[in-house]
Amino acid sequence: MLRRSARAVAVALAATVVLTTVAACGSDGGAATADDKAPLEIWVRKPPGSNTEKTHLELAAAFTAATGIPAHVTALFDDFETKLQQAAAQRKLPDLIVNDTAQLGTLVKQGLVRSVDRASLAGGDQLVPAAWDAARAADGSYYGVPFSAQTFGLFVRKDWRERLGLARPTNWAELDALATAFTTGDPDGNGKADTYGYVVPGATKRGYLDWYFSSFLWSAGGDYFSGSPGSLRPAIAGEASVTGAQWLKDQFCSARSVVPGAVTAETTQAHPLFETGKGGIYFTGPYNMARFDKSLGKEKYEVLALPAGPGGRSVSLAEGENVYLMAGSKNPAGQQKYAEYLISPQGQRTGMAGDTDGNVVRLPVNRNVDLAAVRSDPRWQVFDQAYREGGRYVPAVPEWTPFRQASADALNAMVADCGSDPRAVLAKLASTFSAELKKQGAGS
Repeated sequence: MLRRSARAVAVALAATVVLTTVAACGSDGGAATADDKAPLEIWVRKPPGSNTEKTHLELAAAFTAATGIPAHVTALFDDFETKLQQAAAQRKLPDLIVNDTAQLGTLVKQGLVRSVDRASLAGGDQLVPAAWDAARAADGSYYGVPFSAQTFGLFVRKDWRERLGLARPTNWAELDALATAFTTGDPDGNGKADTYGYVVPGATKRGYLDWYFSSFLWSAGGDYFSGSPGSLRPAIAGEASVTGAQWLKDQFCSARSVVPGAVTAETTQAHPLFETGKGGIYFTGPYNMARFDKSLGKEKYEVLALPAGPGGRSVSLAEGENVYLMAGSKNPAGQQKYAEYLISPQGQRTGMAGDTDGNVVRLPVNRNVDLAAVRSDPRWQVFDQAYREGGRYVPAVPEWTPFRQASADALNAMVADCGSDPRAVLAKLASTFSAELKKQGAGS
């Protein structure tokens, strides 16, 4: 789920934070005087008092029982990044934080985290290969340990599909046909033309439309960049990328199968469009299953994998959380042990919390953990398979936010103007990407 960017914090603190952290740390990224029995302070981005906080408390207690190292969990949700900056400025950083994978670039840029040696991390070789992409920075080094993953699936009104006598879609043509049928075929049987196919969070705010579109871009065979880290080039204007953009525009302008108002909708506006019967196909994450089960009814919808696109594969945006080992810790050995515990089969199963809303591991990153043995709801298998077979994280650049925002702005303008030319739109976006790559020192 898209989260608030840390760029929103006061820029004036950044220089102080970096200098403070560097001064506090030894050359190996740990404290100058190490103490492998020093208590660990862990911050998690969860609401205080929530069941997710309780799961993290359980993990910390189990770790302490196994290692003898005290571990204290603090749950913070509102203004998490701001409070982290304040702690850094006061030289009171926690030892570890569990936070979004999207925060990696900012944390590295500000010097708040230390690098991780994959080879020395017990259990690191047991992780799903794609998971490590979430912890790799633009310089090719790792600055976190993958902990939880998630990806996306198609939430489809099963009752509508069956009422119209249509099969589950197996390719994009069938998916579009289903969206058109939901728009024109009166699937709810009320005799009114008041239903649509796709629910799309197409707002520019926080880059929502690009966030939604990325899976379709990759499944069409397109991409944001080509080349290697440090010498990237824009690929967003390539033929396959244009194919993906043309598909998106067609849903808005030709088929007109997208719920009206999508160009200004964030997820908070998009969720109700699905659960109140305005749209019948919503590409979203597993975190919405509990909500829709209550508001809509579990029997009325199904969760399907995105069919393979023109590129020949089904690729889905991967997100999740990393364990970040903060710079300046008095107990760097303990930091690593805690991360190792969280990615162990025991830690992953505890974090999954069965079928409850206390889960802090949505999809396990340890490939030796059988999701079906922990959760009885078979719909989780759709997301787990999508992640393991086609999950993909956003590109490793120093700061992804400017690219996501520029893409969302361009795509939003494209679908809002049915006279627009996707090829020209993406050519202009490629020029913007090229300038930003050079600005960040990531382009050739």
